Amino acid sequence: MTQPDPVGSSIPIRVRKKTRAYVILTVMLPCSHRATTMRPNDNNVTREHTGRSKAKELTAIRADLCRPDAENAFKVRLSIRTALGDKAYAWDANEEYLFKAMVAFSMRKVPNRETTEISHVLLCNVTQRVSFWFVVTDPSRNHTLPAVEVQSAIRMNRNRINNAFFLNDQTLEFLRIPSTLAPPTDPSVPIWIIIFGVIFCIVLVATMLLIISGIRQHRRKNKGPSEMEDSEDKCENVITIENGIPCDPLDMKGGHINDAFVTEDERLTPL
Repeated sequence: MTQPDPVGSSIPIRVRKKTRAYVILTVMLPCSHRATTMRPNDNNVTREHTGRSKAKELTAIRADLCRPDAENAFKVRLSIRTALGDKAYAWDANEEYLFKAMVAFSMRKVPNRETTEISHVLLCNVTQRVSFWFVVTDPSRNHTLPAVEVQSAIRMNRNRINNAFFLNDQTLEFLRIPSTLAPPTDPSVPIWIIIFGVIFCIVLVATMLLIISGIRQHRRKNKGPSEMEDSEDKCENVITIENGIPCDPLDMKGGHINDAFVTEDERLTPL
């Protein structure tokens, strides 16, 4: 059976009921869709709440690990104004990030610490006169790395860290880490040439001294006999006076014969 439609068309009743049911479903769909779209927002709120709680816990853990005079903590003091004068730069978050990066880079040079990240380096108690404390953490265990490892890593890369901030060991101080000696520089002249030059100079000076001493000794020998002869001649020419009577000097070379003691046989010429 059919029922006349108000518009003038004849539609079966059953079909009209289905059409109404279909219309109702189409009207209900936005509500169900709206309900389903509300669920992700609830999840986001839950995630944000969880993330905030984890962040607070992490901040509390970091505050416990990084504090003045804590175990495995190091104090750093910078004198930027003293080192650079008018060209001094301001210490800000970017400089802190660079410092963390240099420390992480140094730690990655240590055996079994190749996975060290920038986030593992914690800074605390930063002052305006640029001093702070830092530690290197191990996130897997929530504790700081031993001070011996950090100290060795800093000492090995001290020059790289200083150059990154245009400072030196006196203006970038790690208070518990002794400064390293400057690397030895190779001389422009080979060492063997220096040694050879020193030995050659010593030999040359010794030779000159020997020659000069020989010349002096030769001159002394030549002057000796002439001086003796002059002294003997002077002795011969000297006339002694005894009791007011001049006496002839004795002949030192040929001798002098006193006639009073000469016998008659000696006076006669022998045959």
